[in-house]
Amino acid sequence: MKRNIFLSFLVATTLLFSSCDDYLDINFDPSNPQLAEGFALLPPMFSEMVRGEAFDIRFVGQYIQNWNWIAANNVWDQHGYVAGSDAAGEKWRQHYWAIGRNVDLIISESTKKGQWDYVGAAKAIRAWSWQSSTDVYGEMILSQVFEPNRYVFDYDSQEAIYKEVERLALEAIKDLERTDGAVSQASLGRGDLVYKGDRSKWIKFTNAVLARNAHHLSNKSNYNADKVIEYCDKALASNADNFNVPHAGTSTSDGNFFGPTRNNLRSYRQSAYILSLLNGTTFNGVQDPRLSKMLSPSPDGEYRGVSPVVGDPTNTTNNPMRIPLLWGVAPTVTVAAQIPGKYIFTDKAAHPIITYSEVQFIKAEAAFKKGDRATAFDAFKKGITAHMDFATVAAADRDAYLASDAVPQSADALTLSDIMLQKYIALWVHGALETWVDMRRYRYSSEVYKGFTLPALLFVANDGKPAYRLRPRYNSEFVWNLDALNKIGATEDNFHTIEPWFIK
Repeated sequence: MKRNIFLSFLVATTLLFSSCDDYLDINFDPSNPQLAEGFALLPPMFSEMVRGEAFDIRFVGQYIQNWNWIAANNVWDQHGYVAGSDAAGEKWRQHYWAIGRNVDLIISESTKKGQWDYVGAAKAIRAWSWQSSTDVYGEMILSQVFEPNRYVFDYDSQEAIYKEVERLALEAIKDLERTDGAVSQASLGRGDLVYKGDRSKWIKFTNAVLARNAHHLSNKSNYNADKVIEYCDKALASNADNFNVPHAGTSTSDGNFFGPTRNNLRSYRQSAYILSLLNGTTFNGVQDPRLSKMLSPSPDGEYRGVSPVVGDPTNTTNNPMRIPLLWGVAPTVTVAAQIPGKYIFTDKAAHPIITYSEVQFIKAEAAFKKGDRATAFDAFKKGITAHMDFATVAAADRDAYLASDAVPQSADALTLSDIMLQKYIALWVHGALETWVDMRRYRYSSEVYKGFTLPALLFVANDGKPAYRLRPRYNSEFVWNLDALNKIGATEDNFHTIEPWFIK
């Protein structure tokens, strides 16, 4: 029987937040446990990992031009934000509430039982959540987080959060390596919809988190390329190790966020920028075999994309294609005859959190910065190959592309731009938050990201600067924690343009 990752999170949080000691003492029922087991908490936590990323990818995807809005002058296309709104605040909710104390609950209960595999998995998820959240928000609440009887919370530096990610991840690996106690693949597999209880894959995932953590500091004087490469070599070893959160895809409640049934992308259009990377414009006239796998043509068979703040200029039958719909082959096909879904945009498509191809591109960039061109070139080619396979490109087409003028044919010919552009393609949409990390590390450089230009019209509060962070979630912070925001300058209209610590 199929298991649905969209198990009601409300059940888990109700168990957690209604657990007042007095209440439990009065109403204790031994046949109906008051605390959820780890296997019951993991599936909704996986669901919330996806929700946190997917909701905010909609907006970050506009910043980095993965896609853009159907209408002109959208504020997100302009690198702006919507004041008084929780838009782009989902990662905040995911980290503090949706995953939040459930990690502590798993750790506490599993420690009592000697289920070190559950303890390690919970710590790995929290390490990932800290990393992916601070990378979009910057300063966050760390030292006072979950402190009882506290209603306002001070913010901690991003540097402190980066150190916490490393500490947690290393602890997670130690726990996952334990074989004593009640460690059991069968037991962990009850709730582990991603790795089926395979601790070796959880360890690889955690090393991938550590690779991100160490590599994001590439602009720092203490950046350690060798350490990054070490983490990459211990991380995902193939696409079989990808952290893919599955979807049953039977309805809006268990379908892929990016799928046609949920219809969350009805006002987004594939960008002119991603099209330029796949149709040969950027890569010496060589059309990428992933073009037809990832993007969709207009009814006349031509591929089109929109530019930020311009939108879809015509609204004719040959307008740039809506995501995720796939037109039929015949150019005269009607809207009613559209075939829904392709690539990561089907109802049943898994949501990748971290992939093998990403790890290889991290390794390639680290080795390139170190001056080890041979290692960089090898990882670069493995990254392309892995994503081609992920996109179901035929082996012959994949190999022909790798041998074409689109790809450097020697280590000496490899450039930083080659690495980052291929990584951009591989992370398109599902890895948008990580792509935004990369683009900010290089300050949106058109030398690294060839053909990329910031929108001609930036948001009025930006003072001519692009976005460098998301603002803290409105309803939890601006409503309840305003004094703490004032201390870090987050109430300023242009706070989202201030560079975070990790890129300085």
